Formats: sequence, C-alpha cells, structure tokens
Amino acid sequence: MKASAIHRRSRSEGCFYGKEKRAAWLTAALVLLLAGGGNAGPLDSYTNPLGMAFVRLSPGTFSMGSPSREPGRDPSEIRHAVTLSEPFFMMTTEVTLGQWWAVMGKRWIGRRKGPPDLPVTRVSWFDAVRFINRLNDRYPGVYGLPTEAQWEYACRAGTQTAFAWGPKAACDKAMFANNPAKAPDCVEYARSRGWRANRPAPVKRYPPNAWGLFDMHGNVWEWCQDWYGMYPRGPVKDPRGPHSGKGKVRRGGSFFGPARLCRSANRAYAHPASRLHTTGFRLVWKPTGKKVPYAERPPESREEAPDGP
Repeated sequence: MKASAIHRRSRSEGCFYGKEKRAAWLTAALVLLLAGGGNAGPLDSYTNPLGMAFVRLSPGTFSMGSPSREPGRDPSEIRHAVTLSEPFFMMTTEVTLGQWWAVMGKRWIGRRKGPPDLPVTRVSWFDAVRFINRLNDRYPGVYGLPTEAQWEYACRAGTQTAFAWGPKAACDKAMFANNPAKAPDCVEYARSRGWRANRPAPVKRYPPNAWGLFDMHGNVWEWCQDWYGMYPRGPVKDPRGPHSGKGKVRRGGSFFGPARLCRSANRAYAHPASRLHTTGFRLVWKPTGKKVPYAERPPESREEAPDGP
C-alpha cells in the first residue's frame, strides 16, 4: 500500500474515533450533573453509548460468605460482616459478544462466533482489563471489574439465602447444569427454550434479582478484581482482597457446572491469563474518578497459579 493511501486511511480512522470520542464526551457533562451536581439528584441508572446498562447500588453492610449448614458450602466461605461505604454502578448483564466486538473488533484473539447478545467467553482476566482500558480511553466515567465483595453484595441483592430467589436451585431461574456429561439437571429445560447443551444462554433470558441484575447466578463465571485469598474472620470495610496471589477470583458459576457452584457465596479462581470457555465478565462504573490504566502483562509463569475449581 502506498504511503499516501496509508496516510489517508489513518486520517479517516482518526476522524472516526475522534468523532466517536467527542460524541461520548458530550454526554459527560450530563452524566456528571446527574451523578451528584445540580438539582437533578443522583443517577439511579446509566447506559453508555455501547448500550451497556448499569444500576446504582447504595452503600450498605451485609453478611459475606455462607452459614455453616448451607448445602454445598466450601470452608473458604467464612461468614463475616462487610461494609461497602460508597455507592457503585453494576452492569446489569455480562459483557456480550456485540459489546466486545464494538470495542476490540471481531479478529481480536480469534473470531468469536455467536449472536451479539451471547456473553463473551474465553477471555482472560488480562483480556478483560484490556477491554476496560479501551473503554476508559474512549468514554466518560471510570470502568473496572467489581471487587469480590461488590460482586457478592450485588448478587445477594439484600438476601441471605443460597440463591437470590431462595434456598433451592431452579432451572427456570438461572442457566446452570446444561452439561449432559457431568451436570445434566437442566439440559432438558434449556432445550425447551431452544438453547444447545454445553452453551450459555443469551443475556437477560432469566428473571433479574431484586436489584435488576441478570444472570448473577450461572450462565458464565465472572472475573473479579481481587486475587483469591482467605477471608478475614472479623468485620471489614471496602475489602479489596490480598495484594498478590496465585489466581484471580471468579464468581457466579456457569452453564457447565452444578447448582452448588452458582450459590451467592461460592468462590472460585483461575490464573489471570486463562481463557476458559465458561468464563466472561461484567463491569462496574462510576461517573467520576481518576482513570488509572490496568496493568495488561501476564505473569511470566503459569505454574504457580493453577486454574482452580
């Protein structure tokens, strides 16, 4: 390609992204006004230019972890009081293929196939933060991954039972056990809805929890910000997990596993460079704050960080 053609192409691409960024930032003044300034009051929800919807969750204190007699409980689920002192916006769904394509393109890490409302999977923790860095560069506000405490607070939506809808799993409440070989309990229900076995469902096909969040139980595992580590035994405020570790937290369970892995308190982890077919992510957002790029380089060795359960 001639240098002049390359120059024309780069200029046209620059104009495109410049217009996109200007259009996004034109909404910033309104966002900041509604987030806490002027007479309009704080936002209850926010939808960005890509159609990602967020709901505002108020500060609060809740019991994180599970009671000792909860079926399927793991010893790591030490119950303790957690206070989240600031409001935050939680994405109502997992990040979808369509949203991934809009930010990263269809060729990034190979072509991902499926309808645009299917949750994106086979993305590592580092892939997720690359996506976040691009969002923060292009759009107003600050995007990130939820902490493990934020995630469980949002999943519970004020409840203390194993699932947000009650103590027992139900195939019509969440996508799980869609695995004929190892967890077949919901295969027939998924087939009745027109979904293939060993696959997640499109987002927002199951009822949301009381706070308007979809698919917090099942569908795909979701990366969190924290390194995996043992919980404290006493009350904590705004925990962010250990400073380092062998794996990043994943939450929520997936279509591939049994109901016990989808409980609100269930914990899992994986190496942050792992691209698992059961794992995606959802985002948190805040209207203001310092945009600090995430580190995007995987560790040199995978040996010290197995993929976990």
